[in-house]
Amino acid sequence: MEKRLLRGGVHRLGAIDEVGRGSLSGPVCIGLVVIDASVGRPPKGVRDSKLLSPARREELVPAIEAWAAQWTVGSAEAFEVDRYGITAGQRLAARRALAALPMPPDLVLLDGSHDWLTSPADDPLGGVMDILSTTVPVVTKVKADQTCLAVAAASILAKVTRDAIMVALAAEYPAYGWDVNKGYGTLEHLDALRRFGPTPQHRVTWRLPEQVRPV
Repeated sequence: MEKRLLRGGVHRLGAIDEVGRGSLSGPVCIGLVVIDASVGRPPKGVRDSKLLSPARREELVPAIEAWAAQWTVGSAEAFEVDRYGITAGQRLAARRALAALPMPPDLVLLDGSHDWLTSPADDPLGGVMDILSTTVPVVTKVKADQTCLAVAAASILAKVTRDAIMVALAAEYPAYGWDVNKGYGTLEHLDALRRFGPTPQHRVTWRLPEQVRPV
């Protein structure tokens, strides 16, 4: 699909994928890979990050960074997910990733069937920051993370970045096992929430056990 889009007149194609949407704690991260006609043969072994071991994902990062014309990862913190909602949080993280590029891509390829990147009329982000007014055309593809190499590459960058963040946070909050569960709702994580309550890194409006939800 990427080749078809580039041959059809797109000069700079951005591929986006998210990591951390369903987590109880930590940021949602957006990987962004930009490719153009100058990119060479893609790295071997790139697949959806969920299908790769942590060690293999980390091994692929340098190859992806060398292959892509440009790449970056943006994030939205737990308190921003609480304030704006998960979809707007994804949009905020993606706009931060786009703003980190020297110039935006001509088109963005999103995994899924819904264009969550384009700001709706009732966007809860409102005028949070100027970068949110950036408009980039979007095309969606269901299961793009499994069928589009650039999207899979973006998912790997996002996953490796977010995992490193969660491991670092685990040193600060060791009771929750984030170095292992990466903030997702494992039995160990849920038990720690019941015992110790949420931290500033938890999404307190999220699917937390009833007894630790804010009143």
